[in-house]
Amino acid sequence: MAIASDQFFPESYLTLAMPTTAQTLFLFLPGFVWGVWLPYLSATIILFVGLNPLTKDFPHKQGLDKFVALAPVFMAIPIAIFGTEHFTAAKIIAGMVPGWIPGHMFWALFVGTCLIAAALSIAAGKYAWLAAALLGLMMCLFVVLIHIPNIAGAPHNRILWVVAVRELAFAGGAFSVSAVQKGGWTPVARNRFVTLARLTLTIAILVFGVEQFLYPELLSGIPLERSTPVWIPARLVWSYLAGVVFVIAGISMAINQRVRLAATAAGLMTFVLVVVIYVPLLISKPSDIGTGLNYLADTLLFCGSLLAFAETQPESLASEHQSRESEAPSVQARAS
Repeated sequence: MAIASDQFFPESYLTLAMPTTAQTLFLFLPGFVWGVWLPYLSATIILFVGLNPLTKDFPHKQGLDKFVALAPVFMAIPIAIFGTEHFTAAKIIAGMVPGWIPGHMFWALFVGTCLIAAALSIAAGKYAWLAAALLGLMMCLFVVLIHIPNIAGAPHNRILWVVAVRELAFAGGAFSVSAVQKGGWTPVARNRFVTLARLTLTIAILVFGVEQFLYPELLSGIPLERSTPVWIPARLVWSYLAGVVFVIAGISMAINQRVRLAATAAGLMTFVLVVVIYVPLLISKPSDIGTGLNYLADTLLFCGSLLAFAETQPESLASEHQSRESEAPSVQARAS
């Protein structure tokens, strides 16, 4: 999977990502760069694919449950972006494949194909139970085959730990999407997916929450290595605010209390970060894939993972609010 870090996307990214045939086909478009705009195109396609099933369920949702319903789209768009980059930056991503695994280029392209297929399936709601489960399994394999060996070689490298935790969180989001699909899995299998998702996302939200306080100067959400530009308004405030929300939500998820509300709050906080930090960063330099688009996609995927997990929790936020309102008169009656 394409990793949103400038240490993995050098300046040669665009050169490697522009096949001669693509340059020839798109010479009539001034300023067109294959490796830059194709991820945007794939994201746009997935957005339109996901709108159709979303419009069917959206009118039946109330309150924050409408926001939770956006989880599949928030997950599918970044997955499609990363999948596309396995083709536009194939040489770079092939270099991330462990040396003991043969056929580096094959695996880079194969994983890219799987990511795009998963994005289409999740967005369209077709065989999403299977596609999301396989996506979660693939994320876990990334951790086992790539990130754990990297950590073993440099255990004091903070970035490697953050990336591993991030991939586990994405796996939890994928398992959550699979668990809420109708058909496909037995109730026991669904419960196992939900339990695994709760474990991975709780760890991630607590780790990222603590790191918001330890490294407030870094971009909020998933604290990798890029600092928040000084022109972002109240840049340190966003880190501390995210830290508070993440830690409280993580504790609530860990003790299994008001889990749906906690996951939704954390997802909402992450989405706010996307809007106030990552969208302006992307607008300021849209051709910056490694440290622009990928950072936004990473954070949006984390947001979608949290919301997807919230969807696995049985009681909706709207019904919870209504039950509290219905309890209030009875409490007053007993008091009188």
